[in-house]
Amino acid sequence: MPELPEVEATARLLDEAVRGERIASTMAPGVNVLKTFDPPLQALDGTTIAGIRRRGKLLLLDADSDDRGHLTAVIHLMNAGRLQLFDKRASMKDRTSRLLIRLDGDGDRELRLREFGTKQAAWVRLYTLEGLREDEHLRGLGAEAWPDPPKPDVLRGLLASARPLHSLLRDQTVIAGIGRTWVDEILHAAKLSPFKRGDDLSEREAAALREAIVGELGRAVEHYQQTWKLPLPDKQDKVARVHAHQGEPCPRCETVLEAVFFEDYVMTYCPHCQTGGRILKDRRLSRLLK
Repeated sequence: MPELPEVEATARLLDEAVRGERIASTMAPGVNVLKTFDPPLQALDGTTIAGIRRRGKLLLLDADSDDRGHLTAVIHLMNAGRLQLFDKRASMKDRTSRLLIRLDGDGDRELRLREFGTKQAAWVRLYTLEGLREDEHLRGLGAEAWPDPPKPDVLRGLLASARPLHSLLRDQTVIAGIGRTWVDEILHAAKLSPFKRGDDLSEREAAALREAIVGELGRAVEHYQQTWKLPLPDKQDKVARVHAHQGEPCPRCETVLEAVFFEDYVMTYCPHCQTGGRILKDRRLSRLLK
C-alpha cells in the first residue's frame, strides 16, 4: 500500500508537472471509483489545476474556475492504486484505468489513476470548498506524521492508550500517514517493541519515537524524489531495511530479524534491539511480549 513517503513523492512530482494546467476533460472508466455525485466529475472540465498535495495517505487535486469556484478531488490509492502522468492517452484495452484527467494544450497528456490487481478499492471524491470542510475522511485524520509530527509530550499524550504501538501508529485517526511498512521501520529505529503499550511510553521513548518518525519517513521521501521520474513507476520500490526482511540480519546489530504473521500482512522486528531478546512466533502469543 502506498504510504506517506510514496504519496508525498507522488504529490510533489505531479504538482511540479501539472500546476497551472487546464483540464480538458474527465472520465471514470472505473465503475466504483467515484464516491460522490454532486458536483459531478465533469465539473472539473475547463478548470485549472491549482496544485496537487497530500494529507495523510490521501492525494488532493485542487482546481479553480471563474464560474465554478474551487473544487478538490480527494483520491485514495488504497492498496494498489497509482496516480501517474502520461504523454499519451489510455488505450481502451487498459483495464487498470480508474480515472482519466485529460489536459489541454499540445499532445495527449493525461493524469491517470490506475489500479493493479483484482480488487477495485481505490476511490475518488469530488468536493466544493464547503463540501471539503465536511469530508469525514479528512476531518477524521489525526496529526500529520511528517515533516513535523507532534512534539514528544504531545505525541505521548496521543498514544496514551492500552493498545500496542504497532496498532496505534497505523491508526490514521491518531497520526496520519504511517502504514504497515513504515511502522516497522520507525519502531526499529526507535528501539521500541511493537507490542509496547502506548500508555507505557516514557518521555525519553517518546522523544526517540518522534525522531525515528521524522528520520525514517524523511529518508524514504528523499529516496523517491531522487529516483522517481514521470510518469512514475508502476512498481514502487521499497527502501525498507527491516519490514519483510525477516530471516536477514538486523541492519544495526546483525541479530536475525523475526516476524509475526497476521492474516494479510507481516510485522518484522529485531529481538535484540526491540524486545529484550524475546521472540514471538505466533500472533496468539503477542500478549506475552510487552
